[in-house]
Amino acid sequence: MTADEAQRTMQRLAEEISRHNRLYHDLDQPEISDAEYDQLVAELMRLESAYPDWVPSDSPLQRVGSGPSGPLASVRFEQPVLSLGNLHDSQELVDFDGRLRHLLGHTDPPAYTAELKIDGLTIIVDYQDGHLVRAATRGDGLVGEDVTANVRQIHQVPTRLQTAVSGQFRGEVYMSRSVFASLNQSRAAAGLPVFANPRNAAAGSLRQLDPAITASRQVSAFFYEIRALDGHPMPSGQFQALGWLRAWGMPVAPHSRRCGSLTEVLAYIAGWEDPQARAALDFEIDGLVIKLDSTAEQRLAGATQKAPRWAMAFKFAPEEVLTRVRAITISVGRTGVLTPTAELEPVRLAGTLVSRASLHNADILDERDVRVGDTVYVRKAGEIIPEVVRVERSLRPAETVRFAFPGQCPVCGADVVRLPGESAYRCTGGMRCPAQIRQSLIHFASRGAMDIEGLGEKTVDLLLAQQLVGSVDDLYRLTADQLGGLPRFGELSAANLLRSIEQSKGRPLSRVLYGLGIRYVGEKVAQVLARYFGSMDAVMAASRERLREIPEVGERIADSLARFFEQPANRAAISALNRLGVNLIEPADEAARGGDGPLAGLSGVVTGTLARMSRKQIEEFVRAQGGDLTSSVSSRTDFVVAGQKAGSKLDKARQLGIRVLSEEEFFDWIAKGETGMAR
Repeated sequence: MTADEAQRTMQRLAEEISRHNRLYHDLDQPEISDAEYDQLVAELMRLESAYPDWVPSDSPLQRVGSGPSGPLASVRFEQPVLSLGNLHDSQELVDFDGRLRHLLGHTDPPAYTAELKIDGLTIIVDYQDGHLVRAATRGDGLVGEDVTANVRQIHQVPTRLQTAVSGQFRGEVYMSRSVFASLNQSRAAAGLPVFANPRNAAAGSLRQLDPAITASRQVSAFFYEIRALDGHPMPSGQFQALGWLRAWGMPVAPHSRRCGSLTEVLAYIAGWEDPQARAALDFEIDGLVIKLDSTAEQRLAGATQKAPRWAMAFKFAPEEVLTRVRAITISVGRTGVLTPTAELEPVRLAGTLVSRASLHNADILDERDVRVGDTVYVRKAGEIIPEVVRVERSLRPAETVRFAFPGQCPVCGADVVRLPGESAYRCTGGMRCPAQIRQSLIHFASRGAMDIEGLGEKTVDLLLAQQLVGSVDDLYRLTADQLGGLPRFGELSAANLLRSIEQSKGRPLSRVLYGLGIRYVGEKVAQVLARYFGSMDAVMAASRERLREIPEVGERIADSLARFFEQPANRAAISALNRLGVNLIEPADEAARGGDGPLAGLSGVVTGTLARMSRKQIEEFVRAQGGDLTSSVSSRTDFVVAGQKAGSKLDKARQLGIRVLSEEEFFDWIAKGETGMAR
């Protein structure tokens, strides 16, 4: 792989991982299994290690989870809330044990505490003199969301401890299997959408603006970590910490064990690898957690920016069952991608009845050679998304044939194409394709785009069924009379939706660009384009060559933008949005790349390893000072901060005559007010 290929692959992986982070942490709508997500992360980690100079400042590997996403107040943590690395088999556990022994500097087997890994949403709670004073979600590990009022509705979380202790504790909010089944049953009876799994239900329940909804959902919680104590010594080990939590009246998950050797850890794991043992629990677990028991040894082992070195999550091998493929169907997504799905003879898997399984894309379908009539192994990796793993060839009927993608879109009849180097077949119908129109409307109205409250999937389907909308601009032509005639719509709900649509007209250009659903243009790229050009007209008029010159864009995104704006239907929709009063200009304070401050209007690059700040922290600092950071050096770069082991970015900056600063020089430069002389 060349450096250019590596950079493009890293960018693609980063965008995909960020998208899945948002789906999992913000929207509680995961699309892939934990195992598939781990594979994406592992590949990006490998490339970032091999090509450190190409690592962008906003790499998702620098983040623990996802930041606050709604109107809940923010909470900043004094200590970062870290995540865990993963182990998948006994050899990886042996390697982990060996690394720890090396870090600890002794050959004696360390003691471990092994615990169940609850599949829920992390919370951080603070108690003062035994009274609950604050609760927050983990967020991105630095800033979370204040959910104190909601956590007070969880009966298992004591508002007053049995001991007047002050400190901060970490736990997991979850929904029991029995409560989840009852909740979905009642929602289905009321005609409401059901939750995909208990984790999604718990997360959605905790982040409600109305605490009464949280109370009605009957979520539960377990606690497992003492993060800080005020005026009280810390426990000597993790197993003791669990005992203290129980003694203080906090709920603690059952079945934890202190293991005096790796052999005992392996025996503990073996007991829980049995699916029947896990099925006997009334709550979901997505693995086990193996921690060094000694607090002193934990401090000695330390942590990376993202995870402690002294603890790992052990993930179970996914359960696999056999069933038969009845049919292979095709769905069409927002960008025209044709996705194959196996329609199965229903089979019980990981506690639920499964009748459909993902086949992902053409490459995977070809590789596994799944055919109608085949008997296949299906798994539910991470207990979320069913997928076909492999075909049992010995049971294949003689008359089966390889699956072939259709030449025309099954929804609109337009030609289907497969571009060189891509795994996806695509419908060329664009905004003329009803399937793409549906998905584009849902995306356009989503929280990260135009944020039109009340315009979810069911409402979009109603509007399409009544032929009230055919593209995004039609949303702004809707009237109260049209909405009032729809099923489940009354005068109040119609007025609320129209008010939300009207409010969306004032969103900044970056939100409109993202909402248009242009391939490869995520929220970050949309912000870069909006700040750089300032108006939709300027973006549309830009040539491929000019687009490629912009940091964070590159050839692939430039080509996608150009192709999108070359389509008459897309240009017509944008022109209509303009006539209907939708803002297509980036506000001046946003376009100025950060607004006021000593770095206002300046763009910088950070390369190498810094001592005082992480990449995330320095990015926040630069933006707070009015500036911007990009991932590559160009003629438009105003300054470069070079840390230890700076590489090709430093060389390029020197070749271009760009100001190069060490970390200390950078802060002195700002303090002395010399930034106005950057160039």
